Amino acid sequence: MTTDVQKKIAEDVKNHKIIMYVKGHKGMPMCGFSKRVMDIFMDLGVDFETRDVLSDPEIREGVKQFTQWPTIPQIFINGEFVGGCDIVTDLYVSGELKKMVEATK
Repeated sequence: MTTDVQKKIAEDVKNHKIIMYVKGHKGMPMCGFSKRVMDIFMDLGVDFETRDVLSDPEIREGVKQFTQWPTIPQIFINGEFVGGCDIVTDLYVSGELKKMVEATK
């Protein structure tokens, strides 16, 4: 793992209020879990950035090392790692995710 990949991820997380590392991208999710988190954020009506880990294996492994979290998708809000699909879904159902994304506006 190169330091450059870690720097690139850190910059992305810093420069985007909501960014998710997913399989695919907004227009074409390539996995059900990635689609689920994108659908949740679209339902909340907030803008977000995606990075396709399938097109860049270094980013795929790099983000796992960056967060010490083994699975994709990985979601960051306001520079903080939130979690993956299960955590985001639970936060969405409880209403907490809506509060978190409102803080990005």
